[in-house]
Amino acid sequence: LLCLCRKKMSSTRRNQLKNLLLQIGEAMLEEEAQRVAEEKRKYLKQQCPTLSIPDSMQSLQELCRKLHKQIDLVDEERYDMELKVKKSNKEIDDLKSKVQDLSGKYFKKPVLKRVRMSADAMLAALLGSKHKVSMDLRANLKQVKKEQKEEEKQTGDWRKNIEDKAGMDGRKKMFETETVLHYRTNNFS
Repeated sequence: LLCLCRKKMSSTRRNQLKNLLLQIGEAMLEEEAQRVAEEKRKYLKQQCPTLSIPDSMQSLQELCRKLHKQIDLVDEERYDMELKVKKSNKEIDDLKSKVQDLSGKYFKKPVLKRVRMSADAMLAALLGSKHKVSMDLRANLKQVKKEQKEEEKQTGDWRKNIEDKAGMDGRKKMFETETVLHYRTNNFS
């Protein structure tokens, strides 16, 4: 609707309407400020009547006691209101967190892109250019010698080894050979 009005209206007419709306808004704001000030004056007249200072010492002490009681009452009200405000703020925060939990993620996590970096470049990026650390991963590795098992050392037909180990007889033979080898190595060494 605004787009249609803008197309049909001339710029001078649009500026006149804009100025008129601004003047009406300013007048409304001034009226609101005057109304708030008048309410404030009325409230102060009710709560704080004009003070008449008595002449005698006794009446002056009575006035001080009365003022102290009023101050105590006002402080109690203020304290109660502060507690109510804190409690309501806490409830609002709890409700906001519940809404965020129910609605899902608060923000979308960006899709991470794969970056290919060497270990040295990664350390330089993490530690900064001040620290120059080179990381040779292969230098810290242990040298491991391959130990060949006895079964791998044996050369021959693999079919024969499988047939010998098949069934209970084969397991019995394996057990006997292991115990004999164990017995021989322990007795001779």
